[in-house]
Amino acid sequence: MPPALLSLGPNGRRALTFGLAASGTAAFWLLGLPLPFLFGPMAFCLFAALAHLPLKGFGQVSVGARTILGVAVGASITPELFGELPRMALSIALVPVFIALIGLVGVPFFRRVWGFDAPTAYYAAMPGGLQDMVIFGTEAGANPRALSLIHGTRVLIIVTLAPFLLTHFYGAALTNPIGAPAAELPPHELVLMVVAALVGWKGGERIKLFGASILGPMIVTAVLSLSGFIHSRPPAEAILLAQFFIGAGIGVQFTGVTWGELTRVVLAGVAYVMLLAVLAAGFSGLVTWIGLGRPIDAFLAFAPGGQAEMTVLAIVTGADLGYVITHHLTRIVLVIVGAPVVAGIIRRSRPRE
Repeated sequence: MPPALLSLGPNGRRALTFGLAASGTAAFWLLGLPLPFLFGPMAFCLFAALAHLPLKGFGQVSVGARTILGVAVGASITPELFGELPRMALSIALVPVFIALIGLVGVPFFRRVWGFDAPTAYYAAMPGGLQDMVIFGTEAGANPRALSLIHGTRVLIIVTLAPFLLTHFYGAALTNPIGAPAAELPPHELVLMVVAALVGWKGGERIKLFGASILGPMIVTAVLSLSGFIHSRPPAEAILLAQFFIGAGIGVQFTGVTWGELTRVVLAGVAYVMLLAVLAAGFSGLVTWIGLGRPIDAFLAFAPGGQAEMTVLAIVTGADLGYVITHHLTRIVLVIVGAPVVAGIIRRSRPRE
């Protein structure tokens, strides 16, 4: 590695990361590849991270970009959506069963096959948000680096494979309009969206709301949508910005990974994703067979990826955003509510191990 790169400070490392992400976007755009603002930054930053370049995430800027997706989901919550909730009820009721099966398969998989300790095995298996699982797992005595890499691998693989599966097996196009240009939206609605994003995000953090950067803006925007003040999703430019920072963030997650981690921890994550894929395919197939959801909606609803990433895919495929996000919220809430309980059980049992 050139000495100049080794001496980069935090801002220099962020500038390098931004340059790589922008280059990836441009390359994917020029080559006509799908979702260039998501996959371009993700691919270039991933390869740079594995090459041990000194990358650095964008901190609060990346967190702020996620508020855009929260606003997009909130704007999709309309009175019509509430009318659809009874139709979703049976499908949503399968989510706890889905999580239970993941735990029954995943925890022994990480414990017996890969030799992880009990806290790390549990929090690696649970399909919650990356940050949430790392925080709860660390408090329970798990290995935070292993959790970060395993969940980062899960999100990376699912986000990479999902578009291929959607286009080749479900006949979906990734060309659905992600939103109207900013110039076509009423200025007062744009202002309300910005206010909803900031108030929801910072207000959510103040009250310790999990996933505050997405759920806070979603709740505030949903209120505005149900009240008739907002009738549109965020502009296309904003959605693309969110994709850019999310893609870069996935790649940066692998900065500093060692060969030992790559051959054990990351490989364990790859193998586990294969198990998750089988379970998710089974549940999405069951939901479709029973007639509880369209194939595309069921696939995205049970795909155990990150909430932000699945929101992006739901938007670009034209899936039922309300249906998809309702299932993901149910999954995340159940995992997070159960996490402290399990942490207490693990702490009490550790002296006897």
